[in-house]
This record gives sequence, structure tokens and C-alpha cells, in this order.
Amino acid sequence: MKKFLIAAAGLVALTAPALAADMAPAPRAYTKAPAPVVAVYDWSGFYIGVNGGGGWGHSHFQFIGDPDSSHDTSGGLAGGQIGYNWQMGTWVFGLEADGDWADIKGSTLCPNPSFVCATDTRDLASFRGRVGYAANNVLFYGTGGVGYANNRYSVLSGGVPAIGTTGYFTDDRWGYAAGAGIEWGFTPNWSAKLEYMHYGFGGDTAPVGTLGVVDNTSVRLNVDTVKVGVNYRWGGPVVAKY
Repeated sequence: MKKFLIAAAGLVALTAPALAADMAPAPRAYTKAPAPVVAVYDWSGFYIGVNGGGGWGHSHFQFIGDPDSSHDTSGGLAGGQIGYNWQMGTWVFGLEADGDWADIKGSTLCPNPSFVCATDTRDLASFRGRVGYAANNVLFYGTGGVGYANNRYSVLSGGVPAIGTTGYFTDDRWGYAAGAGIEWGFTPNWSAKLEYMHYGFGGDTAPVGTLGVVDNTSVRLNVDTVKVGVNYRWGGPVVAKY
């Protein structure tokens, strides 16, 4: 009996390590991975920038009793803008003022084909509100407000006005400006934009002795522009969202 107990104890000692190796490991405690950090672009703050592009339009000369002498205009422009954005969630609200030196011009023969009727838009400006939707660092927006243009109208024959006229009429026109654009923030404070704008200025009257000899001349003008620009903004850095 004593020998049997000793033999059983030895067998247990030999098989215990093997049985322990076959047993499944104890489960480990689960640790939840940290939430990823998402960069959120903040459009809030003041900004200032430059822009440039091209424009085209349509101008009308209406001499009393004569057909409408309308013509297309086209050319370039360059200038700058300043504004402020407020961001609330994904919505961005703002105000912007811009001004551009322009060279948007065109001409056609007047009802008297000895003369050329010409239009030259020399300045464009606007003061507008903006409403946009921000997809992180990409902003889609619409805009509208007051538009301004400085225009020079002329009726000349070989560079010479008709007798009894100056041949020129210059006016400062106020109307509306509306458009849409997309802006991309490529650093925390710098962004680039592409913008379309339409300016409507309605009609104006050139006094007798400027474009016409014996009657007032009615002039009307619309202008469209496409501009690219770069803005620098302060007060709206990139923030982390968990």
C-alpha cells in the first residue's frame, strides 16, 4: 500500500505540468481604445485678402427716336476684400466689402454709324452679407447686397465728339450684387476662394450735351464676374474635437 501511494504521487507530479499547459489562459481585462481626435476648422474671425479675375456685361444706349445701340463688354479686374465671419455649428454667417479696379469695356456703332457708342466699367465694389455651409475646411456660400460701379460712356467718331457735345458721360452707379462661391482653408489662417458675382445697375440718363446733341440718352448696364482670391484670417484657429 505504501508503495502504491508513492507511485501515485509520482504520476501526479509528472502529469500536472502537461495538464496545466493544456488549460486555456485566463481572460485578459478589456481596455477601450481612446477616441480619435478630429480636426475641426473654425471659420470665425476677421479676414482680409486680394482677388483677381475677369468680367463680362451688357450695355444699352437708347437715343430718343432711335434703335437701342446695345453691346457686350468684357475685360479684367483686380482688387481686395475685407470681412468678418461668425460660425455656429456648420453654418457660417458674415459680412464682406470688396473693391476692384476694372477694365471691362465694349463698343458698337451708334444709330448714326459714323459714331461709335462705347462703355468702360472702371471700378466695381460691393457690400454684402454671406451665408454658408462649412464641411470642415471647405465653405460653400451664397452672398448678396449693394453693388457699385464707375462707368464711362462715350459717343465718338474717330476719337472726336459730335459738335455740341463733350462725347463722354461718367457716372457712379448703385445697384445690387449677388452671387455664390466656394472657399478652401488650406492652413489654420489662410484660405483660397472661387466666386461668381452678378451686378445689376438698372438705367441712368446722360444729360443733353454729353452723348446727345438735342436729347437725353438712356444707358443701362449689367456686369458678371468670376474671381479667385486669397484671404488671411485671424481669430479662428483649427480646434480639436473628441
